[in-house]
Amino acid sequence: MGTLVITGISFMGCKSSSEKVEDARNELKSVQNDSSKESQKGVDVEEWKIFRNESQAKIKNNQLRINSLKKNNKQSGIPGKVEYEASIDSLESKNNELVIRMDNYSKGKSDWETFKLEFKRDLDNLGIALQNFTEKTKGK
Repeated sequence: MGTLVITGISFMGCKSSSEKVEDARNELKSVQNDSSKESQKGVDVEEWKIFRNESQAKIKNNQLRINSLKKNNKQSGIPGKVEYEASIDSLESKNNELVIRMDNYSKGKSDWETFKLEFKRDLDNLGIALQNFTEKTKGK
């Protein structure tokens, strides 16, 4: 075992600086790939694609609803306009946060099952909040 280490060191001593840098880069990529695979353990690629596509469709639909609320706000004289705009901005901010979370997860930073449950819950809650907001403003 000691001979193996000494042999490895002597081979490393014969490499040029650029070769050593390239070896270090390759080793780093290998470690990063292994880390990414570990963090996405249990994620079926097809399941991820379906989840991502369904979630992106809901997020896009939420944004369309938010845009519609903004347009309606500009076209009508809704009482409490400042509060109305603040509520719309808050809903839009939550929608944007979901986009960011989805993008960050695709880089493999979370446990799949936990991420999936929490993300679905937050996405559903935002949809309900948008629905309630729309119904509340129609009643005015």
